[in-house]
Amino acid sequence: MKEQLSEIRREIEEKIHTFDSSRSLYEFRKIFLDNKEGKISLLMKGLKDVPKEERPAVGKSINEVKEWALSLFEETDREIHKLELERKIASEAVDVTEPAVKTRRGGLHPNTLVQNELIDIFASMGFEIFEGSEIETDYYNFTALNTPEDHPARDMQDTFYLSPGFLLRTQTSAGQIHVMEKSRPPIKILSPGKVFRSDDDATHSPMFSQMEGLVVDRGISVCDLQGMLDLFSQKIFGQGVKTRLRPSYFPFTEPSVEVDVSCFECGGKGCKLCKGTGWIEVLGAGMVNRHVLENCGIDPEEYTGFAFGMGVERIAMLKYGINNIKTLFESDTRFAEQFAD
Repeated sequence: MKEQLSEIRREIEEKIHTFDSSRSLYEFRKIFLDNKEGKISLLMKGLKDVPKEERPAVGKSINEVKEWALSLFEETDREIHKLELERKIASEAVDVTEPAVKTRRGGLHPNTLVQNELIDIFASMGFEIFEGSEIETDYYNFTALNTPEDHPARDMQDTFYLSPGFLLRTQTSAGQIHVMEKSRPPIKILSPGKVFRSDDDATHSPMFSQMEGLVVDRGISVCDLQGMLDLFSQKIFGQGVKTRLRPSYFPFTEPSVEVDVSCFECGGKGCKLCKGTGWIEVLGAGMVNRHVLENCGIDPEEYTGFAFGMGVERIAMLKYGINNIKTLFESDTRFAEQFAD
């Protein structure tokens, strides 16, 4: 037993100063002082095998070694903790004389910039914002907008159907139906959001942002639509820009028009941007079809209205000279940095 105690002392004295972390010291301490498997604890348990008359002396020797070991380990642990703290402070030291790390400055995405600008423009005209759901029923996306199942206009929009009755909306016009069902005229709302169509090329994307407006009240005419479009065009593209309306077709408006603006690049003289015509197509619009008003419980004999819709990406591409819509969906921070204020 005395030889074992001497060996324990020798082993502790040889190795205790070789540790540089409190964790490794703790693991070494367990070898000797663990309550179940520690070498000193096992010696205490072995007292039952020592002759009765020798137990007091042997027990005293074991306790002396145990107390010595405890004291040595605690003192060493304090020293190691002090060294660890010094190392941590040194590693976290900051040299205030060093130049600061230069950070890259980001910018809002051009889509966000244009959408915010459009919302500000129409909010200044008294429009309220309504954001509908990206998942719509066939009724709200088509039928209520005067596009029944056998209507040829459905061929104009390749639709992502989730089930026979539900789909990813192809237009934010569906939000107009929700508003007209729940509100009575006068109505003046702007509905921005993502829409989805199976279309993919340099100027089209399967997912893009659209912004549609709706005005319904007594005495609304095409003149009101034209005046609103003139103001919008000048605020988004600059003073002096003019608009013109060309006959078109949309199932939910009658009459329907395509809206062009005079080329803000060449002043209408003809250039590459406007393909030599002096005009650029920017959006579609028209007077709300009486059947759409009737579907929402609004009397078309008493009320009229106009609606318009534009692609936010198209406005951004025109405003900032972007020639490929896919650039707007790539995660390239260098692209966004160009638009930092």
